[in-house]
Amino acid sequence: MKKKYFGTDGIRAKVGAAPMTAEWLSSLGRAVGSVIQNQAKPIIIGLDTRESSVLLGDAFAAGLAMQGHHVILAGVLPTPAIAFLCKHNDFGLGAVISASHNPYYDNGIKFFCSDGFKLSDEAEYAIEAAIDNIAAIPLASKPGQIEYDHSLAETYAQHCQTFFVPQALAGLHLVLDCAHGATYRIAPTLFSDLGATVHSLHITPDGRNINAACGATDLRALQQAVKEKEAHLGIAFDGDGDRVMMVDGDGAVVDGDELLWILAAHQLAVHKELPGVVGTVMSNLGLVEALAAKQIPFYRANVGDRYVLEALQERLWFLGGESSGHLLHLQYGSTGDGIVSALLVLQAMVKARKPLSELKNGMVKYPQVMINVRHAGGKPDLNRAAITAAVTAVEQQLAGHGRVLLRASGTEPLVRVMVEGKDAAQTKMHAETLAAQIQAILAG
Repeated sequence: MKKKYFGTDGIRAKVGAAPMTAEWLSSLGRAVGSVIQNQAKPIIIGLDTRESSVLLGDAFAAGLAMQGHHVILAGVLPTPAIAFLCKHNDFGLGAVISASHNPYYDNGIKFFCSDGFKLSDEAEYAIEAAIDNIAAIPLASKPGQIEYDHSLAETYAQHCQTFFVPQALAGLHLVLDCAHGATYRIAPTLFSDLGATVHSLHITPDGRNINAACGATDLRALQQAVKEKEAHLGIAFDGDGDRVMMVDGDGAVVDGDELLWILAAHQLAVHKELPGVVGTVMSNLGLVEALAAKQIPFYRANVGDRYVLEALQERLWFLGGESSGHLLHLQYGSTGDGIVSALLVLQAMVKARKPLSELKNGMVKYPQVMINVRHAGGKPDLNRAAITAAVTAVEQQLAGHGRVLLRASGTEPLVRVMVEGKDAAQTKMHAETLAAQIQAILAG
């Protein structure tokens, strides 16, 4: 059954339009509070730096308090910090007011259980049912307490530092791009405390500049700064800090697939064992081939860190991620964590005594071309015989050295046509030809 409000990563919408209003967030707080009414532990709420986050967070906290819950407002914190604090500081539930890598005019909310993992489908269905029946839910006889605790950021920072001995990054020159987002205070201090020389970009949030031409979704400023500062590498986070992308000392992008390869190779070299790696349907074939060369099993999940996590848990594996920079290492945390992932990559560099550019060369990326094909709306039938024939024709031309992926967007009337192959020019030609064919078929 399709959910009414929840997507693959919480609830997200344009601010001021349902469901992302203060009134609705207050009702959501009441709904969540009623679903967990027998849970007596405090609930923690963190925010990113959007101009709407404080208002929406306060509204959500008020709704929880109306149902009798004790709420801790922790201020601006990366999403993974809330997951960590839920598990290690005995909170009954965690919530983050954030729209991740989206522009400032969007916002959202995502949840973590007391074990640091995201809510189950069953819990999300229960919350949706409660909010649609909110008028019938009685208020608590005594409202709960709301208090502020901004010291929890230091608790999370200390946790991140435990992966290294003091001054372990001495001699490294880093450029950090914090996307004017939730990592803007924690990350520069943390990497400096570990001994690195740090030049920081985009650490002056004004409520509207989060993710704007910066961070993990736009690496141009980071690439330029790395070259200008002659830094060893650059690290970029997204607005809520659960994603990371890097730039090597030559200014070349190192994406999530390459970072996942570096972590896998390091794990195998140091610990001599890695049961398998989970990627997604978008993961580059170069990653698959590099892992296969080391006899490391690989599994493709659907796009979304939720699905990567599910696949890891089903297989009792611990390492997975997405090309976009959502990386999961379940031995170090329960959710994607940009700061921790960056530290683990630096740990691999320090251990191997090799630059990032050399570590990433263990995998050779296939060129990928993605073209969005707009259609009239509704759910497009991608199993139509004509579409299947067009795809098969391209796959035959790739001759086992590439692949085709078609995905219908869940939020826009688009079909995403992706072709991957060894030759960049041919891959581009195949993608353009296939996209044109699919557009004509869908319009016919």
